[in-house]
Amino acid sequence: MENLQNKKAIVTGGGRGLGRATAIALAHEGVDVAITGRNEQNLQTTVKELQAIGVKATYAVFDVVDRVAVQTAVEKLIEELGGIDILINNAGIAEFGSFIDMDAERWEEILMTNVMGVYNVTKMVLPHLINQNCGDVVNVASTAGINGNPTTSAYSASKFALIGMSESLMKEVRKNNIRVCTLIPSTIASDMSIDLGLTDGNPDSVLQPEDFAELVVANLKLPRRAMLKSASLWSTNP
Repeated sequence: MENLQNKKAIVTGGGRGLGRATAIALAHEGVDVAITGRNEQNLQTTVKELQAIGVKATYAVFDVVDRVAVQTAVEKLIEELGGIDILINNAGIAEFGSFIDMDAERWEEILMTNVMGVYNVTKMVLPHLINQNCGDVVNVASTAGINGNPTTSAYSASKFALIGMSESLMKEVRKNNIRVCTLIPSTIASDMSIDLGLTDGNPDSVLQPEDFAELVVANLKLPRRAMLKSASLWSTNP
């Protein structure tokens, strides 16, 4: 299995929920972690948790839609970490409503964050991975990107697009020894899901962020000759 000790990772949306759980799981594997997000207090709290585990940890505050901010911050984070091996594109937003009732502005915001946000961050990280001929990119999609449902049109459109973009990138950079994996979880008791009323967070009936983090780590620890193209994570409870 791949040894993750001393590798360097950036986790977007790393201040809470899936991103926080993933950052912590990586730190327990000895990975130095930079997290990003829009809430500085959440980021600071998580960085302290990561440092307490014994790894190098840092953060940057920016919106993944802001291309100029992404360019400046990502380069700074890579410099602070001393390199980059792993990118976890986790930052995303969701809102549900009927096709007619949801404002066009909100539709655009969801698409921009969940698609162009991933593009913006990956665009900055990828040249570093190509230059060293090695690396991992993990894109966090959703089962809403496989099957559309009533009131999920904007979110589903963004995740369908992300899955397509991720698969295309995977085929493009395999020759550079870069693994691009699309992870497709069903409902997880993340802060976002709880805020949206999708789950009450009961650990006995719904997936937890730590379950997702275990999948991320297991994927990254595969031998370099092996690549997980995509994986769906579901709860055992219907």
